[in-house]
Amino acid sequence: VNEREPTNPKRSCGLCGGWDIRMEFVRLINQHGLKGKVRANKTGCLDACELGPALVIYPNGYWYTGVKKENVKTIFEHSVLKDNPVDELIADESIWDQLKKIRSR
Repeated sequence: VNEREPTNPKRSCGLCGGWDIRMEFVRLINQHGLKGKVRANKTGCLDACELGPALVIYPNGYWYTGVKKENVKTIFEHSVLKDNPVDELIADESIWDQLKKIRSR
């Protein structure tokens, strides 16, 4: 979970609830008996900071941006347990286009 100074215009996942999101994944992993099989890794910057907390589910590479703690259970159930993306939350091409526009200002 990356953290920047609160005044940094780029924002950071750590300041947008990233730690709580990670801990909710850890809780669900333990609750489902998946410790040692599934990991909720900390990471450096995923370079989508302007879009709120970002996470990636591997091995399929499902990218989610603007994640909120209340999204974690749905993402976990679909992307971890069932190996499917959550279509309404997944970062699609329009999200990356939005990021390019933000950065070109």
